[in-house]
Amino acid sequence: MDLQWLKPVLGRPAPFTTVYLDSTAADTAGGTDSLDRWRSLRRELEEQGAPVSVMEDIGELVAQPTGVAGAHGRVIIADSEGVVIDRILADAPAQSQATLGPVPVLLSAAQAGDESTRFLLVEVDRQGADLSWSDWSGLKVAESDVVEGDHDVLHKVREGGTAQRRMETRAQDSWERNAQAIAAELDKQVSERSPELVLLTGDIRAVGLVRDALGQHARERLVVVPGGSRADGVNKEAFQANVAEALRTHRDRRRQQVLSQYRTGRGRGEGAVTALADVVDVLRRGQVQELLFDTTARMDGSTLREARLWIGPEPLELAVTQEELESMGAQGGAGLVPADVALVRAAVAQDAGLTFVEDGAVELMDGVGAVLRWSDGSTPSVSVPSQSADTGRLRGAV
Repeated sequence: MDLQWLKPVLGRPAPFTTVYLDSTAADTAGGTDSLDRWRSLRRELEEQGAPVSVMEDIGELVAQPTGVAGAHGRVIIADSEGVVIDRILADAPAQSQATLGPVPVLLSAAQAGDESTRFLLVEVDRQGADLSWSDWSGLKVAESDVVEGDHDVLHKVREGGTAQRRMETRAQDSWERNAQAIAAELDKQVSERSPELVLLTGDIRAVGLVRDALGQHARERLVVVPGGSRADGVNKEAFQANVAEALRTHRDRRRQQVLSQYRTGRGRGEGAVTALADVVDVLRRGQVQELLFDTTARMDGSTLREARLWIGPEPLELAVTQEELESMGAQGGAGLVPADVALVRAAVAQDAGLTFVEDGAVELMDGVGAVLRWSDGSTPSVSVPSQSADTGRLRGAV
């Protein structure tokens, strides 16, 4: 999962207020709306000393409707000066929560974001296409556009002889030219904006023509979804179910690709590491391509969320012990923080992704692992337990 949307919080002035809110409307959430939930959280934050101006800014945002129907969540992250991130999440949290601290709490937001996919929905017929860009949550249309072909002989006629063949040829030519125009626009937009998926639906013949005319970059992201149309009268519920299934399949495939890379790296003895101390080592050297988390795993009687790491003011200044952090020359910083906070912060800083592992799909010592961009002789080995990941070091992290 791409964490780039969290990057704006790095380098901002503390303290950070992180709000993870159930934004489901009152009529589907037991009569409590998001403003009521926020007021309860605000009282807690004010008792902790959160800046009043920041609380006012967050309150104004929460008062604005999200425009999303059904259950959903919202993450708002603010520094000492105001709101930095405001994002809709596909799933509502089991319980709304807010924290005030020296660094932002990013794992819950990232975990919810793992269920989101930014996509471009393309509904085509033989004349043109409607383009709908999802927002980052994948729950609503953030932007829409229309592409119309400029060839108007669109229907084959039912006449005999040469005239019929001529009109059929012209109609076929018009369909193909319109499809090429649509495909050219899609290639351009996909290249410029890089959606995770391009969902193509509509007239069966037009879908085939557009698919065949697409360039490789767009085609690699393409999924044909049945049941949609530019015209009225489609079964919207059935179509949305088809879209949801396409998104689930994409997320599963994305996760399996990362897990496959991790297994391969572990098998070779390079390219992947596990155990908290070894992951800390490769994170601070900027080697991590993808961070893997099993938030249910236990280490020395504690969960990964309960473990602690030492961090400095820079995201890549993190260590298992205070002495180790000081040896790096870190000056000041937040001190001892939850391990998941430090790990996700460092991953965001080096443009790494994040994958959540379920049901013991791969072996993760201490509930954490990493797929690496590169390895060298000083990279912790995954073939045997390394000194940096020995039992004593792990106990010191809790």
